[in-house]
Amino acid sequence: HGVVVGVLRLVLYLPENHSLKGKRAVLRSIKQRVANKFNVSIAETDDQDSWQRVVLGVAQIGNERDHVDRSLREVSEFVAGLGLAEPGEETYDFDNY
Repeated sequence: HGVVVGVLRLVLYLPENHSLKGKRAVLRSIKQRVANKFNVSIAETDDQDSWQRVVLGVAQIGNERDHVDRSLREVSEFVAGLGLAEPGEETYDFDNY
């Protein structure tokens, strides 16, 4: 089979937020909750200086693309369900090794 690496790029919006400090608190909460529930890597990947926009990268490694894909989609649904930020666009990329 080999190894499948899946990456989810998730854009979130914080329309009520007015400071980087507020953004960091929301970001910390999202990252911690995702890390506690899912076996994935998660990091802020872009727009670090924007108060109202968060870009997250989430990576999952496995040996079946379907499993990796399903896992990343569950993360996206979980983040949306937290209600801490408005979901924006999401993109999925997969590589085989």
